[in-house]
Amino acid sequence: MQRHVQRIITGLAAVGAGLALAQPAQAQALVSNTPGAVVLERILVKVNGGLITQTDLEAAQILALRSRGAPPQTDPELQRVIQEITPELIVNAVEELLFVQRGRDLGYSLSDEQFQDILDGIKEENDMDDEQLVAALQSDEGMTLPDLREVMERQMLVSQVRQVEILRRVSITDIEAREYYDAHLDEFTEPATVTLQEILIAVPAEGGALNVARENQAKMVAEAARARVLAGDDFGQVASEVSDAASKANGGLIGPIELSDLAESVRERIAALDVGAVGEVERTTAGYQILKLGSATEATPTPFDDVRESILDNVFNERRLQALDEYLNKLRDDAIIEWKDEGLKGLYDEFLANRNLTPGGV
Repeated sequence: MQRHVQRIITGLAAVGAGLALAQPAQAQALVSNTPGAVVLERILVKVNGGLITQTDLEAAQILALRSRGAPPQTDPELQRVIQEITPELIVNAVEELLFVQRGRDLGYSLSDEQFQDILDGIKEENDMDDEQLVAALQSDEGMTLPDLREVMERQMLVSQVRQVEILRRVSITDIEAREYYDAHLDEFTEPATVTLQEILIAVPAEGGALNVARENQAKMVAEAARARVLAGDDFGQVASEVSDAASKANGGLIGPIELSDLAESVRERIAALDVGAVGEVERTTAGYQILKLGSATEATPTPFDDVRESILDNVFNERRLQALDEYLNKLRDDAIIEWKDEGLKGLYDEFLANRNLTPGGV
């Protein structure tokens, strides 16, 4: 099968894939009226009288699994994947059918001319004639041209309803974008940062007279190190010689690091330091520490004009998702959905409930 044909067929593939393995025990059967044949179709759910059948979903399941890349190699792995994807696919199958029905209610359809344009595009891109296209559809996908037309029309109906009923009603103005920027200024502000250097003379956590001696010795070493730095010795060199901190390998360097990520006690110690200044010897839980403020940057808001387009896109997308969610809720509330298997209904309800708890979950 040529690539373009595959893309068209795959466009509907994810709808409901994986439901086949649920094996609904109570689903109804539909008997085909085709002369000379009796075909039993397991009905999984009716949506305003429209059907989602076992056969529909088995075909979609194969394509959905194929779209995931490497197929499952064992039965347990296959079952795990099916269990993972099934809830969302149940919801997608019902919602797609609701969109299709809404599109038909609004009078949308795929005209003969539009379908012919699609066929001409497929043939041109894949260097096919009519017979080759029909043969490719049949051999690779088990589809006829009427089947392909049905797939394409369903995709067109979904797209048309989304565009006309939802997207055209969603907008954001520059004034609203500016208001959003002002209300969420923290999101568009580069945080304050500092670069520090440290010298740490560790003090073992031991009790008794021995620890007192070590405490005094550590303090003397730290004070001597600070004196060397104040006298002009390079801070990094002194740190590499006497520090017990892991940062000694980098001359005691810490950062750049966001100011908010530092412990409050450290922020207080460096608050009064100018860039390049060396702080006092301070006792910490690890020992005696000396800090030098190497550099500091203030919190800086990104100019509105630099983030205007991203705000317009992001807020528009949030509103689009909200509008889509509200629209689908209305379609579901107005629909007559008849489940033929309570297990499938449970998965459907659970996924919807969890999605509604997640912002932008549609």
